[in-house]
Amino acid sequence: MTSTTAADPADLAARFADAVRGDAAAWDARGELPADVRRALARDGLLGADLPPCHGGLGAAPEQLGEVCARLGGVCGSLRALVTVQGMVGAALLRWGTAGQRERWLPALARGELTAAFAATEAAAGSDLGAVTTAVERDGDTYTVSGEKRWITFGEVADVFLVLGRTDGRTAAVLVEADRPGVRREPVRGQLGLRAAQLAHVRFDAVRVPSENAVAPPGFGLSHVAGTALDHGRFTVAWGCVGMAEACLRAAAEHAVRRAQGGVVLAEHQQVRSLLGRAVVDGRAARELCLRAARLRAAGDPDAVAETVAAKYAAARAATSVAGSAVQVLGAAGCAPDSLVGRCYRDAKVMEIIEGSAQVSELHIADHLLRAHGHRAAPRRPEREGDHR
Repeated sequence: MTSTTAADPADLAARFADAVRGDAAAWDARGELPADVRRALARDGLLGADLPPCHGGLGAAPEQLGEVCARLGGVCGSLRALVTVQGMVGAALLRWGTAGQRERWLPALARGELTAAFAATEAAAGSDLGAVTTAVERDGDTYTVSGEKRWITFGEVADVFLVLGRTDGRTAAVLVEADRPGVRREPVRGQLGLRAAQLAHVRFDAVRVPSENAVAPPGFGLSHVAGTALDHGRFTVAWGCVGMAEACLRAAAEHAVRRAQGGVVLAEHQQVRSLLGRAVVDGRAARELCLRAARLRAAGDPDAVAETVAAKYAAARAATSVAGSAVQVLGAAGCAPDSLVGRCYRDAKVMEIIEGSAQVSELHIADHLLRAHGHRAAPRRPEREGDHR
C-alpha cells in the first residue's frame, strides 16, 4: 500500500479499498486488523477524514465522509469500524473538548499515532446508557475511574478510551489512556461479525487520570459528549451499510450472469431476477436516505440527527436483506470462508444492533414523526440513548 495525495477523500478510500481487497478475508479469519493497515489508513488521512485541517484532518464534508465509509465498508466492515470509532471520539472532542484537549488529542488521532475507543456499554447498560454504573470520582486534581465496559470496538488495541461514567449521580465523560495502571482488557473472539475489529471487554480498576482528561462538565457526559459520538457513529455505520449492500449486489449480479444451472444462466431464472430487483431498490433507497442525512448535516439542520437515525435504520436493514439475497444467489460460494458476501451477511446483522438497535431506532423515528404533528409524549426517563456495542 502506498500513500496518495489525491484531494478527494472518497477517491483516497476507493484506492485504499482496492489495495486491501484481497486481504480482508484473512483479517476476518485471524480476528485482527494489522497495525500496518491501521498506519496506512492514517497516512492517507482517512482516520481524520472529517476533522478540520487545522487539527490534521482532511476537512471532508458529510457526504465525502459517507462515501469514505461506503468504500471501506464494501471491502471490510472492521476497516470501516476503525474509521467510525476514531471519528466518534474525534467528533466528541472537536465539539465539547477544551482548546487544550483538541490541540493535544485531535492531531494524534488524525495521524493514527493513537487509536481511540468509545467505552460506553456495560453489562446492564446497552440501549439505556443512562444506566451506566462506572464510577468517575473526583479527588482534587485527579479522577478515579472504576467499572467494566463491554463489547468495545478496537478495545484490544486502543491507546485511549473515551469512557462514559457517573460522577455524583450525573453522567460524565473522561479520557483514559490505556497504559495507565488498572486498565485490564479481555479480548473477545468468535463473535458473529466485525471479527477483525478486535473487540474487548475493558475493566478500569481505580484508574487515576488528571482532571484535564474530563470532557465537558459532569451532567453533560451522555446528552452532549456521548450524544455527539453516537450521532457520528450512526452516520458512518449507515454509509458503511450502503457500501456492504452495493458490494453484495455487484457480487450477486456478476455471479448470476456467469453461473449456469441446468444449462441456463442464473440471470434467466425469474426468482433470481426477483431477488436482485428487490436488492437494487433496497440499496438505492438506503443510499438516498444517507444522502439526505448528509445534506442536512452539511446545512446544520436540526433535523439531521433524526434523519441520521432513519438512515442508519434503513441502511442496516438493506445491508442485511441484500447480503442475504446475495448469499442465496451465490449458494455454496457465498458461504465459503473467503466470501465477501458471507462476511457482509454476518457483519450486517451486527449493524442492525450497533449504534441503536432496530427497535430503539423505530421508537426514535416514530417520536420525531409524531412531534411534527403536535404530539407531546409523556416524559421519559432522562439520559436515554441508543445502543452502542
